[in-house]
Amino acid sequence: MPFGIKTDSLGRKVDFNQIYEVLIKKAIEKCDLEPIRADEELLGGTIHKPMYERLVLCDYAIADLTSLNANVFYELGLRHAIKAHTTIPIYAFDADLPFDLKMQRTLPYKLDENGKLVDIEATMDMLVKHLNATKGQGNVDSPVFQLIDGWKVTHNLSHEKTDAFRKQAVYENDIKDELFEARMKGKDAVVAIFESLKPMNEKSVGVVIDLFISLRGVKAWDEMIACYEEMDAPLQKIKMVQEQLGFAYNRNGNSEKAKQILESVIDENGPDPETNGILGRVYKDLYIEAKAKGSKLQAVGFLNRAIKSYRDGFDADWRDAYPGVNLVTLLELKGDQQTLDEYLPIVQFANKQKMTKSTADYWDLATQGELNVLKRDYAEATENLSEAIALIPPKETWMLETTLNNLEIIQNARKENKTADADLAELITSFKTYL
Repeated sequence: MPFGIKTDSLGRKVDFNQIYEVLIKKAIEKCDLEPIRADEELLGGTIHKPMYERLVLCDYAIADLTSLNANVFYELGLRHAIKAHTTIPIYAFDADLPFDLKMQRTLPYKLDENGKLVDIEATMDMLVKHLNATKGQGNVDSPVFQLIDGWKVTHNLSHEKTDAFRKQAVYENDIKDELFEARMKGKDAVVAIFESLKPMNEKSVGVVIDLFISLRGVKAWDEMIACYEEMDAPLQKIKMVQEQLGFAYNRNGNSEKAKQILESVIDENGPDPETNGILGRVYKDLYIEAKAKGSKLQAVGFLNRAIKSYRDGFDADWRDAYPGVNLVTLLELKGDQQTLDEYLPIVQFANKQKMTKSTADYWDLATQGELNVLKRDYAEATENLSEAIALIPPKETWMLETTLNNLEIIQNARKENKTADADLAELITSFKTYL
């Protein structure tokens, strides 16, 4: 299935992580089966090996066809070619499936106009019924086996290989649960797991990525860099991994290394909201540092570079408000009212659209709060920031620090321009109590 939020053929933003958590995973567990999803293994090259093993060795498979995702179709085709039965395709009932799949028996589920699941319990009961029937009957569900007389697939995989796969699947889920619990406890607990999992190149992609992001969540920058250095070379080259490595180096005080990594990613892949957003933060931090030292000319140069990076990232995809809110914040700091007036409505629209089409997360609400501050609407700002704080994962205070950084930039700019007001100072003081 796809991961994260994807757009379906009807233009809806569908949160496939939610579909997995509230529908698929729970149905699997009701059938006394072990759910497993290869979140980080669609990365390319030899990294596909564990994903192929899962498709070949898993006793049962569910494929979500809703977004007409090419990876999903490829994997379903592979599964159908090697397994005569125990594969269940599901899809949103109004999705227009390709011709080759319309003749397949599929289980529909319902989404509303905003891409949200409806009739969850009824659909879950049907999925449980399908899974239990598949367990008990062993009917042929592969069109390859149905339509090609005499089609057989033989292999020399031993029961030991299959048993090892099952043990590994359970082990990976256990590790992810341990990491979740460790994040609740703090940095030392996550670092302890990192040390216990070495060497990294012997662990599955899903475990390594979860650990990498968990180290970021507890601000273990040194260990995050060390985790990267122990990864297999193909995994190190993944764009997301490179972006987060740049993020870690910047937070660790090595801005030159961070710039080198992020600029290389942009050179190879072009401007991108996430990559340019992180690079913009590098230059923004350098601006703050230069200004604190009294290096005015250098500070102006870093400010202009930060603005350019955020602007390039936002222009690359106006649907992503992350670089946009940083852009308009720095435009106010620079005093570029003309460009601020041009971009502020676009950023507001982009963020509101995202919030109406998917469940608002911390960044959506924090972004809205910052935009409210720029418009001096402090009642709305307080409401949005309060909701954002309620969604912050435990111990991940770096997210709060990022928002506070932007609020203080706005406050300092207004102090310099003699347009500061007590309301913003009061909001910042209140916000700091959560750190």
